[in-house]
Amino acid sequence: MPRTRSSSRYAADRGLTTRMVTTMFLIGLLYVVLVGVLLAVLRNSWLLVLVIAGSLFIAQFWFSDRIAAYSMGAREVTPEQAPELHGAVDRVCALADMPKPRVAVADSDVPNAFATGRNEKTALVCATTGLLRRLEPEELEGVLAHELSHVAHRDVVVMTVASFLGVLAGLMARVWLYSGLGRSSRDSNTAIAVLVIPLVSAVVYVIGFLLTRLLSRYRELSADRAAALLTGRPSALASALTKVTGQMARIPTQDLRKAEPFNAFWFAPAFSSKESLGRLLSSHPTLEQRLDQLGRISLQLGRP
Repeated sequence: MPRTRSSSRYAADRGLTTRMVTTMFLIGLLYVVLVGVLLAVLRNSWLLVLVIAGSLFIAQFWFSDRIAAYSMGAREVTPEQAPELHGAVDRVCALADMPKPRVAVADSDVPNAFATGRNEKTALVCATTGLLRRLEPEELEGVLAHELSHVAHRDVVVMTVASFLGVLAGLMARVWLYSGLGRSSRDSNTAIAVLVIPLVSAVVYVIGFLLTRLLSRYRELSADRAAALLTGRPSALASALTKVTGQMARIPTQDLRKAEPFNAFWFAPAFSSKESLGRLLSSHPTLEQRLDQLGRISLQLGRP
């Protein structure tokens, strides 16, 4: 019998499921509005609009995990090449009763980890060399349990699809501006398009960005909670969080800048802001929020 997500031992999170469904509905609605506006304004180029939108959606869904892994320098490794990492992944998968994903290492001193994949069969979990050097075995297992919960709950897929709309909005605006599509029309539609397309694209991008950020912050708290309950060691995950966040300040800014575009995938953000606006736009909750939640779980489990 094929394995389903419900067979995983990760604790179900109805709040996360509700937020994912709501986000996908709103993102889908925005997607329809964007394509509808483009079709209405660019009547002579409707086929091109549909082809570009459809092709990008397919590419984003099927290849985004590979693109993300490649962009972050993930290199798949064998058990002989990384025995400690494979051993930790094996233990977490045994606890979760889920298939073992592909295992990778990224050559970076930035202490972090991420997981990608449309489902458990295509999943990949990656740890940086900086993380492997700094964490104790129990801390590493906590981080890996956090990352694999993203795969088990399938929020990686939702984040991938949700982030597609912002990419599409920006790209469609560029296509119109630089391809001369608007100049092909000599009637009043050209003047309307000059105002409407950039405006709609900007609105769609901003709304899509805020929706994905709200979902991203909740899914990180959900992954922390699921990992702590699965391993039964919330203190180990709290220790890893504290250590990783503290070590970020010692990493050269140039290296952090390279990692920053992929913050939504990382276990901890390359940069974090204490400003209220920065927290609103952040892909992760604050360290204090994450540690407070783990502290409450420790009390529930009766663990120090």
